[in-house]
Amino acid sequence: MGLFDFFSKQKKETLDKGLEKTKESMFSRLSRIVAGKSKVDDDVLDRLEEALIMSDVGVNTTLKIIQRIEKRAAQDRYVDDKELKNLLREEIANLLTGDNAVDNEDFSIPGDLKPYVIMVVGVNGVGKTTTIGKLSNRFKQAGKSVYLGAADTFRAAAVEQLVIWGQRVGVPVIKQAMGSDPASVAFDTLSSAKSNNADVVIIDTAGRLHNKAGLMNELSKIKKVMDKVVPGAPHEVLLVLDGSTGQNAFEQATQFTAATDVTALAITKLDGTAKGGVVIGISDQFKIPVKYIGLGEGIDDLQAFRRREFVDSLFGE
Repeated sequence: MGLFDFFSKQKKETLDKGLEKTKESMFSRLSRIVAGKSKVDDDVLDRLEEALIMSDVGVNTTLKIIQRIEKRAAQDRYVDDKELKNLLREEIANLLTGDNAVDNEDFSIPGDLKPYVIMVVGVNGVGKTTTIGKLSNRFKQAGKSVYLGAADTFRAAAVEQLVIWGQRVGVPVIKQAMGSDPASVAFDTLSSAKSNNADVVIIDTAGRLHNKAGLMNELSKIKKVMDKVVPGAPHEVLLVLDGSTGQNAFEQATQFTAATDVTALAITKLDGTAKGGVVIGISDQFKIPVKYIGLGEGIDDLQAFRRREFVDSLFGE
């Protein structure tokens, strides 16, 4: 086995393990749904709808899947749960791999943007700072120089955690005193990264959502300051969501996409939940690419999200 094959197998095993609870929960329900059935009737569709919603796929996406299966079932019959699983797998894969779907094949960045600036947003507790640390590690592994900016100046724990991650990964962290203007931290970070010819800058922001207008103003100010130092920055606004919160993740996505121009999503903590279906619903409903998924506590347990691999792993293939 070559080195590439070894790492591919390792990533596949991590993905399979991370989605195990969701897979077991969803398919145990499917097996009960089709027991003794010989066709897709209204009862099967109703119970399948319930199973998908219970897996936090979301109502709108669930209805879309059910409609597709109902249309297929009008032409095709099935005799066991395996065939229904295959039908469901095909429809979910088609939903996630449509014309607008773009897989993040690796942790590469555009070569014509230097430094490439990522502003990370999300409420406290979703794994935002941890995701930044893991992401910076991935970029460094790819040979990129990385700077981190601790612009969540309202929580000492957030700054301390980011500093610890910087030390762990071996990348510089720019910070200021508690209560400092977050935009000032962003300015210092981009200025330092630019003068040192860095490849990537990742800016952490405060995880507050109690005042959407205040959040919008704060993020807008940070973005304006960034643009003055690096024209066009931030090049990416990454929203981090906790997959284990299910429908709360939908609500957070709704709030943050209204407050700022989110361009990419990272969904964390999928390894500890049976609510992994939230990835399907969020990817479908918000039309914002899911770029990364978190599958564990390890430094390498952040993976680039590949839709086809996700569906294959979810269905045990």
